[in-house]
This record gives sequence, structure tokens and C-alpha cells, in this order.
Amino acid sequence: MRSPLLDLPGAVAGDGIDRDVAAHYGSFNGEQRTLESGDGFVDLSHRDVIRVSGPDRLTWLHSLTSQHMESLAPKVWTGALILSPQGHVEHAFFGYDDGLGDEGAFTAHTEPGAGAALVEFLDRMRFMMRVEVSEVADLATTWRPASGHEFIPREKLTAYAAAAGPACGLWAYEALRIARGEPRLGLDTDHRTIPNEAGWIGPAVHLDKGCYRGQETVARVHTLGRPPRRLTLLHLDGSENRLPAVGSDLLLDDKVVGFVGTSARHHELGPIALAMVKRNVPLDATLTVDGMPAAQEVVVDPEVGLHVRPLR
Repeated sequence: MRSPLLDLPGAVAGDGIDRDVAAHYGSFNGEQRTLESGDGFVDLSHRDVIRVSGPDRLTWLHSLTSQHMESLAPKVWTGALILSPQGHVEHAFFGYDDGLGDEGAFTAHTEPGAGAALVEFLDRMRFMMRVEVSEVADLATTWRPASGHEFIPREKLTAYAAAAGPACGLWAYEALRIARGEPRLGLDTDHRTIPNEAGWIGPAVHLDKGCYRGQETVARVHTLGRPPRRLTLLHLDGSENRLPAVGSDLLLDDKVVGFVGTSARHHELGPIALAMVKRNVPLDATLTVDGMPAAQEVVVDPEVGLHVRPLR
């Protein structure tokens, strides 16, 4: 659904799954600085929004997801994953419960185009639980530095922009997100990704909760093993005026050791990207993507898991 904020002066549309919101409004470097100063907002209204309502919603979500939902306080934002039986991440969503008891709802946003499949999966798992699951077309997601993500009525987006401005584009938001090492499902991950590889232990995975599908893999890697891959921040050679395509091979001595996800031009760090790299690749190795050298900065420790092993 095309955002009405693409009609603002200077708006340039994004591309791919981000085409329905503005990539920038004239100066993505200036917009990054605006966001870092604590001002402005970002239009994320292209992200799908889902709602889970009914008196059993938190108990039910607790049983299905990686997050501890039963004790979730009202209006506290949290991330949650749905895993395959083998522990691979199938869905990721972020939201909060309104705390209105039996009449309330848990509302969340997920990647553009991913909402229908998430709703379909959840709907199949309802059984006898008192819950309803739906995609919500009349809510839009926005982000502000001070308050984080917000849901607002889509019809009020233009009025919101006038009050919350200045508007900053997705390129600025993405550059800061990548610098923080926060992955996007399906772009910085693939069908084999487990939460331990992507830095989702904590933000989207609660280690002290009951059984859920895929938990065995998460627990085993966290307590006994090491993730087979690790999310890393790449500092790309800035001598060429281009960024690698999502999914490009990452090479070490001409051997494929991973793939590159999202990339951006950061106003201070220069060109950066997130990549999924084999765990045994040396941290100080210079890698290559699309003919460009890339230095690594640790996001996920390749030795994660060892810290909980008993001393001998």
C-alpha cells in the first residue's frame, strides 16, 4: 500500500519490498544526523501489521513463540520468533499488548509481504483457544528516535507527519539499523538461520520459558555448542560508488564463506553491510564481496555459548 508521504516535497521512493515508502526526502546523510540528534521520524507504513485478540492471546502466543508472553506488561514492545522444528527462523514480529484484558489485543509489525503467511500459520494453530488473528490494513508503523516504533491510523499519516516532522527516509533508518547490527528477516537471514546466529537471543528469544517448537536447537547451541554461522557488520571499501546486492556471495581467498544482506551508506562509517559468515572465519580476515574488500566488526561472537559451560 503506497504511503501518502511519498507526496511530500523531495520524496524519492525506495525499491524492492521497500518501494511503498520514501527512501529519502533529499538528503539521506542529513536525515541520519537528524535521527541521531533525536529529532524526526521514519515512515514504515509499508510493513505489515497483524493483530491477535481474545482472552487466551498471551498464553497462546507464549506456547508458540520464542518469547515469554505470559508475563508481558502492557505497552511493552517485544520481539518474537516462530521457529521450525529444527530451530530455523520462519517468522519474526515485533509489537506489544494493550493490556485491556479479555477485550484487548497484541498488535505487531512484520516484514512487508510477510503478514499474510504469518496470519495463516497462526490461524492454523488456534485449535480450541479463544483467540482471533487478522491482518490490519488500517494501521501504519512509524519510528521516532525518542519513542521507537508506534502504530497510528493509516488515515492520519499525513497529519502525523506534519506534527512529528521532519520526515526522514528509509535509507537513513536502515543505515542506523545496520550500524546497530539489527537484522531483517529474509534479507539478512536465509531459510537455515537459527536465532543464535542472528543476535536474537535476548531481543526476540527468552531463554527461561517453557517448551516451544525449535527450542531444543536454541538451547543446545546456547549452552553446549557454537552457532555454525554468525552475523557480522562489514565495513566496505568506499572507493567504488556502489553497494552489493542482497544475497551476494562473501568470499575469503576465492571461497564462499557467507552471504551479504542489507547494506547502506552511513554518514560517519561509510558503506556498511550485514552479512552471515561461517563461524570459523577469522575475525581479522579481510573478505571480498562483489569485488570490494570488506573488514569485519563483530555482531555475534563466534564463541557464543562457551560462556555458560561449567568450569573444569
